[in-house]
Amino acid sequence: MTSDRARDARVVLVPRTVGEAMAAAASVLEDAGVAEARREAQELYGALVRRPTSAAWLEREEPIPSRVRAALETAAQRRAALWPQAYATGAAAFRGHWLTVDRRVLIPRPETEGLVDLVLEWVKTTARAGTPLVVADACTGSGAIAAALALEAPPGSVRVIATDCSAAALDVARLNLAALGLRDRVDLRHGDLLQPLAGERVDAVVSNPPYVAAAEWDGLEASVRDFEPREALVSGEDGLAAIGTLVAQARAALRPGGLLALEVDARRADAAAALAAGAGFASCTVLQDLFGRPRYLRARRPDDGSD
Repeated sequence: MTSDRARDARVVLVPRTVGEAMAAAASVLEDAGVAEARREAQELYGALVRRPTSAAWLEREEPIPSRVRAALETAAQRRAALWPQAYATGAAAFRGHWLTVDRRVLIPRPETEGLVDLVLEWVKTTARAGTPLVVADACTGSGAIAAALALEAPPGSVRVIATDCSAAALDVARLNLAALGLRDRVDLRHGDLLQPLAGERVDAVVSNPPYVAAAEWDGLEASVRDFEPREALVSGEDGLAAIGTLVAQARAALRPGGLLALEVDARRADAAAALAAGAGFASCTVLQDLFGRPRYLRARRPDDGSD
């Protein structure tokens, strides 16, 4: 009898359903002092199965596969150790597309989704019949921007070239493109900013480049400073080094009338626009993100034929 009761107790300790696994994960998070532990556990589960957070509730009575149970246990332990949620699960949603992410790449953020909107609006008004527009995505990281453009632009309207100076980041981007069926629709190239274009002309340049000043690094949130790649964030003493180089390269790479669309630091948005104007761009405009902060620089290469 005693051995039977002990065996039954051991069985109960192993979560058998999604709901039981969620409760176990929430308990780990609560013990670590994570706020809203139940909600966070649901979000971890949703990311692991790459479905909306509501899946945790809708599937609560279903048996949980051992692979998912183990992944949820690991994710909860990582989150309890203050890993960012996306790194804890290895997945992040971007514009409804699930991406693999780890510490080789930045976690894609909602602000960057607005940058994609900006480019897609331009594509709708600029698309030409029979010939796709060529868009270069510099500092692609996880491939979030490149993938979103390839998936959401009208079929056949764009060809995307994505670059990154980090070979490790390109490995992550390659995984994401393969998972989304985009290996033949996005050209990944290794190198700094637009150097991999090697003289090829493009119709648009889009980028979420590094824009944190070196002196600001220590003041970043620990979830960023202790986990995300410094080289993808810090850009010289003033935070404008990469942007300055990028606008100069874009001026040479863009066809007349081409679009330059950058995500920038809200505190230096006007300075970024001044760099673009100084490089010869026209219609340099700073646009706000979903939080009302100056976040995007939109500019146009003059179409007067000047080089």
